Amino acid sequence: MTEASSKDRILIDVREPAEFRAGYIPGAINIPISSQPDAMFLPADEFEDRFGFAKPEADKELVFYCKAGVRSSAAAQLAQQIGYQNVAEYRGSWLDWQKRGGKTAS
Repeated sequence: MTEASSKDRILIDVREPAEFRAGYIPGAINIPISSQPDAMFLPADEFEDRFGFAKPEADKELVFYCKAGVRSSAAAQLAQQIGYQNVAEYRGSWLDWQKRGGKTAS
């Protein structure tokens, strides 16, 4: 997924900003679910003001990950509640990515 990026797929890291800065999967954006649980419910303009990038559009595929899979599951459920249809989780999340030797960014 990271090597064959798609403008129709968005990888979302839901860990906290300090965790994200320490290392993340290349191409991911950071929307911290614990400290910003209302993020996906914000209107597009407020979302962009808060995070500095556009809110993912409803027709995009959203793939969530966190450290071990708990927060990403909650984030995926929230996204589905507000109408995102194409939602997935990287169940192993960051720990699995590191264990498998995946490339990282920071």
